[in-house]
Amino acid sequence: MQKIIVSLFLLLLVGCATDMPVESFSQRDMSIIYNSAADLLEKKEYELAADEFLNIEREYPYSNWSEQALIMASYSYFEGKRYKDAISQLTRYTQLYPNGNKLAYANYLIGQSYYLQIANVGRDQHNARLALERFNTILERFPNSDYAADARLKKDLAIDHIAGSIMEIGRFYQKRKQFTAAINRFKEVISEYQTTSHIDEALARYSNSYLALGIYVEAQTSAAILGYNYPNSNWYSYIYGELTQAGLKPKEEPETWIRRVWRTDK
Repeated sequence: MQKIIVSLFLLLLVGCATDMPVESFSQRDMSIIYNSAADLLEKKEYELAADEFLNIEREYPYSNWSEQALIMASYSYFEGKRYKDAISQLTRYTQLYPNGNKLAYANYLIGQSYYLQIANVGRDQHNARLALERFNTILERFPNSDYAADARLKKDLAIDHIAGSIMEIGRFYQKRKQFTAAINRFKEVISEYQTTSHIDEALARYSNSYLALGIYVEAQTSAAILGYNYPNSNWYSYIYGELTQAGLKPKEEPETWIRRVWRTDK
């Protein structure tokens, strides 16, 4: 999609070059700067291309080209995997052009820049949360844009990644028999991330942690919810076996924390 977008931008700039009167503040003609930047971009000299596009903004600051040049510079940084620079320029674009016609694209590219820096689940998920914030912006402010479908997909993936990171911490505490700390992490997944791929494991581990503490009502209720919603899950088979060994069975009780937070409209 980005290749199509940049092609459209380039065509727009070429079309404008012949009929847009501009007051020049440069020794170089604007078309010369543009052609130089476009050539560098084509050669994948991304950092040099970005700098040249920014020269249009610097040397012709009051032209209609300036807005497009800032987007093109950001795109060049993005293609060169200079994500922090891309985010910096795109953020500046959103501040300078709060009603710009490329605002949806700017937010999308910021989201993509954060998304491509997401760390593995064993590390801090700051970038995943920032990516999620931008994808939500797309879906809330630009739901009919060309970027909405991909933003929705990436949003779900970012959420799943965040949930996976929380599960990793929960497993860490559970393995060390720090069950209260583990339960708090599984609670977070159960209450905030019920639609992710981690939910059946979270329900099983939540149940198992309470079973280890001898608090059977929560353990049985969590297992019952797991069995009702994911009867074919390996995690349900696992926790059913654990309860059976303790002389218990899955049984849902309404006056439990998990019953109160479990959504039935997922």
